[in-house]
Amino acid sequence: MMKKVLFIYWLALVPLALMAQNPVPAKPRILISTDIGGTDPDDNQSMTHFLMYSDRFETEGLVSSPSYGNGTKQNLLAMIDLYEKDLPKLRQHNRGYPSPDALRAVCKQGRHGAAPFKGYTSATEGSDWVIKCAKKPGKQPLWVLVWGGLEDVAQALHDDPSIQSRIRVYWIGGPNKKWSANSYAYIARNFPNLWFIEANGSYNGFFSNTGSPDSLNTRNYYDHYIREAGFLGNDFKNYYKGNPKMGDTPSLLYVMDGDPANPSRESWGGSFEPFTHSPRTIFNRNTTLTDTVGVYSVMEFHFRGPEINLATDSACFTMVVQAQIGEQKWPGYYLGKGHYAIMYVPKQAETLTYSIRSTIPGFATQTGTFVVNNIWPGKQDADDFRLGPNWFTDRKDPALFDGRQQGAKTVLKWRRDILLDWARRWKWLQ
Repeated sequence: MMKKVLFIYWLALVPLALMAQNPVPAKPRILISTDIGGTDPDDNQSMTHFLMYSDRFETEGLVSSPSYGNGTKQNLLAMIDLYEKDLPKLRQHNRGYPSPDALRAVCKQGRHGAAPFKGYTSATEGSDWVIKCAKKPGKQPLWVLVWGGLEDVAQALHDDPSIQSRIRVYWIGGPNKKWSANSYAYIARNFPNLWFIEANGSYNGFFSNTGSPDSLNTRNYYDHYIREAGFLGNDFKNYYKGNPKMGDTPSLLYVMDGDPANPSRESWGGSFEPFTHSPRTIFNRNTTLTDTVGVYSVMEFHFRGPEINLATDSACFTMVVQAQIGEQKWPGYYLGKGHYAIMYVPKQAETLTYSIRSTIPGFATQTGTFVVNNIWPGKQDADDFRLGPNWFTDRKDPALFDGRQQGAKTVLKWRRDILLDWARRWKWLQ
């Protein structure tokens, strides 16, 4: 009896969720670049959500682009196999779902690993596919939704700069910016007129439980709405024990709801404001506690060392960072003539210490520390990347922070509507 009452209550709420969503002017053309199969299984969760809503998009590409970890195109194909098994039930409610073979045909392999210091290397199947999709004739832009590093986007822009005016990028930054510092810096330096949303904090609102009713709490959503819901539902339990994290999903929500050409509007995927400079600080010395940088900002360390016979932009030393999350190691590069450099991006406010080491004879071990504040993008500095009129990021209004996460409440306010709408689709699979 209690289950019946809860289901009736849920049905009463669903129309309210649907009313909160605004129609998109045209079915968006999308290409998803994902590090699925890497170190964070939330990409599998977001891929499940995408597949269940794939009737809402013209899907032109699914690119495996793991800047860290062992993800491959096979991880995408495995998710599509599950979708194929559930497709008959989905199509009972909507005939617009793409065929599994159509999705398999646009799965491409991108770069494995982060780009070197210059930000690009050589073309991949994935970066070539970005170019091909971007150059298709038509008035609609290609929405490139980046769920990991920017390596294949940077490579595509390097290989064919003309696509800059034909793509719009929504990037889930934050921790991904740490892994993708070099390719980000290349894009910001060389393509200031790109249309680009850099979401460093807003996406966190999607998996925040602030003010959440019990049934929509991340710990309870699986049991309330997903359990025993098809092959995708059974698989969902394998990631975070079924607790929805799905930090990449706001990029999809953004192009599902309202007019994506206007980032300042309210939408399920967040609301953003323009920024004209992306902070960068160049250090030609080791840092101390007197040095403070902003969260998500690019730090460049340059120093002199032995002149060696090594190809330019070769990884040859390691920066070991001690952070709250634990010890992390980052490769540094030889730029020639005794010049060494590394980029680093801090993901949260804290005090960090580091050491720089190499097995190169005569390479002096270096150490340092610095303070990270929670200010993004902060005051403009001479070393910053100058951006054009179409770069957008998380809103700075303190009222829109959820804890330390800037702009997160622009997504959090819609979380109930989003999850109830998704619950309706899970019901299709039960």
